[in-house]
Amino acid sequence: MLRWKLFAMAIFCASVFVLAGCGENKSNAQLGTIYETSYGAEMSAFLTEETDSSRAATAAMESKLLVTTESAADAPERSAPETTAAQVTEAAPVTGDAISTLPAGTIVDGFLNDEETVNGCFYAVEISDEIFARMEGKSYKEACTLPLTELRYVRVLYNGFDDCVHIGELVVNQIIAEDCIEIFRGLYDAGYKIGKMVLVDDYGADDNLSMADNNTSSFNYRSVAGTDTLSLHSQGMAIDINPLYNPWIYTLEGVEVIDPPASAAYADRTLDEPYFIDHEDLCFQLFTEHGFEWGGDWSTSKDYQHFSKKS
Repeated sequence: MLRWKLFAMAIFCASVFVLAGCGENKSNAQLGTIYETSYGAEMSAFLTEETDSSRAATAAMESKLLVTTESAADAPERSAPETTAAQVTEAAPVTGDAISTLPAGTIVDGFLNDEETVNGCFYAVEISDEIFARMEGKSYKEACTLPLTELRYVRVLYNGFDDCVHIGELVVNQIIAEDCIEIFRGLYDAGYKIGKMVLVDDYGADDNLSMADNNTSSFNYRSVAGTDTLSLHSQGMAIDINPLYNPWIYTLEGVEVIDPPASAAYADRTLDEPYFIDHEDLCFQLFTEHGFEWGGDWSTSKDYQHFSKKS
């Protein structure tokens, strides 16, 4: 009888040991998942090579990490090595590849620790299935004649009106993809302010909604307003910068039109407005240096937000 009691006690102790190990592994897995789907301003202070086995410590780290409002699972994928929680330490800081998993608009000031990381945030890739899922039926309509293979998804950094550094995204023609990377890197390095930069698809490809939100954008398969002529945006060869402050002003059937209508206050270009694009503006200088035409120089209308290049 004593032998059986000793045997039962040995089995019980082994079970407790195994269950404790599972609990620790589960905590580690949870932390890894949180890292992959959320970044916080104090991330580096809470990610270490080994997680605390205490449930209370794990919960504290989870609450600190869950500070972003969007999941990186919704962000575009990029061909890059997967980064795990254990790799993000003082010895191995956040990289451009890790930042590439974050959604456009995310504030990333705290992660830009060196030039290599910044460089890794400026790139162009082919349109992935995930990006196309956002575009299909919106900017990339059923009637679109431009092959998807001729478009590129561009990611950059920009200085927002809130004095923070954000991730920006554009879909452009492959012909101008490298131009865009160089131009927006120049704007970023100079501290040039941009209001917002997400795909026009976030507005249902409604150009007026995007412009009214001061969103900088490029590709959108659509006609020029009031005509049947396809816009250069349909080819991904045109970019609108800070459109709320730089409207398109034209005449349609004898009536002056300001697009977007919310920009009426900025139609007077004699105003002292820091976000106006003119010949002295760095944005004008960089785009024209790369062979783009500025809509503010047109004679029949004035499209102050617009830069385009003929293919």
